[in-house]
Amino acid sequence: MGEEFYCILKLVSGEEILSLVMVDENDGDPIIVLQNPVTMKAYHNHHGAHIKVKPWMELASDDFFMIKLDKIITMTETKDKKLIEIYNDYIKDDDSVESYGSGGSVKPSTKMGYISSVEDARNNLEKIFKGIKES
Repeated sequence: MGEEFYCILKLVSGEEILSLVMVDENDGDPIIVLQNPVTMKAYHNHHGAHIKVKPWMELASDDFFMIKLDKIITMTETKDKKLIEIYNDYIKDDDSVESYGSGGSVKPSTKMGYISSVEDARNNLEKIFKGIKES
C-alpha cells in the first residue's frame, strides 16, 4: 500500500469526491482506496460563501471504499489547508448523523441545548425564585 494523501477525484458518474486516498498496486491492477470520502458543494449568498459537506455514501457504515482506475476520470492531490481542515473537522464530528422526526424535522439533542422539558424548567425556576432548596 502506498502513502496516504488528500485527493479530489472526478468519477465517470460525474461525482466529485474529496478523500484521504491510498493506492494499492497489488498484482499490477491498481485500486484506489478511499477513507471517509465526502462530497463538497460551495454555495454563495448575501451572507457569504458556505460549503456543504456530505458523506459520499450516506447510508454506508464503512469508512473505506475501493474504486478501480477505470471508474476515475481524473484525480489530483490537494494541499489546500482550508479544504483539508473542513474535511477533517467534518470527519471528527461524531454527531454528524442527526436524528429526524416525522416530516423531516431534526429532533433537539443535548448538544443543541435541549436539556429539559418546558415544565421541568418552569418548576426549577419557580423553586429558585421562591428560595426552595432541592432535597
